Amino acid sequence: MSAFGHPRRHYRLTSSTNDRARELAAAGAPSGTVVTAAEQSSGRGRSGRRWSAPAGAALLVSAILRPLSRRDALLPLAAPLAVCEAIEALAPVRCQVKWPNDVWIRERKVAGILIEARPPQWAVIGAGVNVATPDDAFPTDLRWPATSVGHGVEVEDVLRELCGRLAAWVDAPASEVLDAFAERDALRGRRLHWEGAGGDDSTGAGTGAGIDERGSLLVDADSGRRVALGAGEVQLALDR
Repeated sequence: MSAFGHPRRHYRLTSSTNDRARELAAAGAPSGTVVTAAEQSSGRGRSGRRWSAPAGAALLVSAILRPLSRRDALLPLAAPLAVCEAIEALAPVRCQVKWPNDVWIRERKVAGILIEARPPQWAVIGAGVNVATPDDAFPTDLRWPATSVGHGVEVEDVLRELCGRLAAWVDAPASEVLDAFAERDALRGRRLHWEGAGGDDSTGAGTGAGIDERGSLLVDADSGRRVALGAGEVQLALDR
């Protein structure tokens, strides 16, 4: 069974926990190694977007998983499920996942996931969870409204819960991952549009129709076709 949390390397300030974890993974650090930081100077999300959080107010963590196999194909779905369960174990809230990597509370982003990998050697699972960030401390240029876990929860509590939940979901059968994700899918039945997918479906609009067995987002497009969009291919924008 996978395990996360040991060894742990903690920084008061670093550019990005994913940067440090990738360096450790390339140098042979064991599976389960985690890198944490109180503050990041160059935190980032998907597509190079900036991740910002006041010092000590967010869980900034990156975990190493190695080696990779076919069973890890749904890791981008398993990781946000672990974050959802970790938060819900500590606070009276309900989490959803906005495909592929944002965790929501009441349609406000509380966490983001960034997975970087060198298959089949290793993957780095990065997570940023807003734990106790005041609303007025969030940047004004965010792509989506942000929120925090709150309820007196502390960063170390979230880390402890996340390590345990991540271990369980990394090893979970694909069918369980897909079923659990479907229950938290924030885009199913929602109007959305996308761009940058390439091919005949490079741009379009439609209604979210769930997730397929490969973890791609299904959309019933306005063109009448059902389209499968792969993570990393698209920039999604919800129709409000």
